Amino acid sequence: MYELNFITDIVEEKLAKGNLRWLANFKEIHRDYTVGALKVPVYALGTLEEKGFLLSRIFSFLVTPKYKIHFLLYTSNYIDVKFLRNIILSCKNKFGSDDLIFIELVQSKPIEKTVRDAVSNISDDRLGVVASSLASKDEVYSDNVLGKSLKKQIKLTEAKFEAFDTPDYLKSLAIVFFLGMFMLITFQFFFLLPAVNPLSILLMLTFSAILGYPIYKTRYHMVLKLSDKGFEISKGKKSSTKGMWTDFTDVAIYVSPNREPHLRLYSKEGTLDLPFSRVGISRKDAYNAIKQLIKAK
Repeated sequence: MYELNFITDIVEEKLAKGNLRWLANFKEIHRDYTVGALKVPVYALGTLEEKGFLLSRIFSFLVTPKYKIHFLLYTSNYIDVKFLRNIILSCKNKFGSDDLIFIELVQSKPIEKTVRDAVSNISDDRLGVVASSLASKDEVYSDNVLGKSLKKQIKLTEAKFEAFDTPDYLKSLAIVFFLGMFMLITFQFFFLLPAVNPLSILLMLTFSAILGYPIYKTRYHMVLKLSDKGFEISKGKKSSTKGMWTDFTDVAIYVSPNREPHLRLYSKEGTLDLPFSRVGISRKDAYNAIKQLIKAK
């Protein structure tokens, strides 16, 4: 059951961060949403309308179809053909006749041949279905545009967390700025020219803000990837640490001397700290998810 709960958290995170925007711009996300007599763990409502600049919005308003797009995730230990037909019929009865519907089905046990055939043979152009098995790591999708799109865009085995860290970005900006000012002062000292003035300082600050971002991404930006097997945390482009949940025995919340919270993983070899506060994941969600993953192993 912990794996199915982890899948639910992954999908919700992807929707909230806009990682499924190639399917639609999902504006509403619901937990335990009722569709007919069924209750689905995650439901999202979206459209094809663009959220970009003015020209993009005008083009979207004039050209983009106005129908709604629905995404549903259902998890269960076992899914049969009867349930598949039931959820499809419930969706068609609840949503508009011109709406597009994406259904992701995740089950613990292997997919039966009857379910595989039923999903593959779905021909409704406004319905895309993908069924996945955690046991066999297998999946099947409806052989239409929506089914293929859903299979391509949604990845259930891994969750990626990252966030823009302002202090580290300012550190990168400061490095560029002070190096630039040192060059200007040196130029003024040797050539006796007024290189340092309010305009040059402003231009150097602007240049530092622009150049500081790629330096931040290359040296400081942190990304945390979680899966049901393990994790990978990287800092910049070069530094990377990987681990398997089977290597650890427990997890705790650790507060560093500079008052930054970490998740401390315990193993026979020692401890490993994950700076989750820098990757945009809440303390409660991270702790509960990793605690379950370690216990299950």
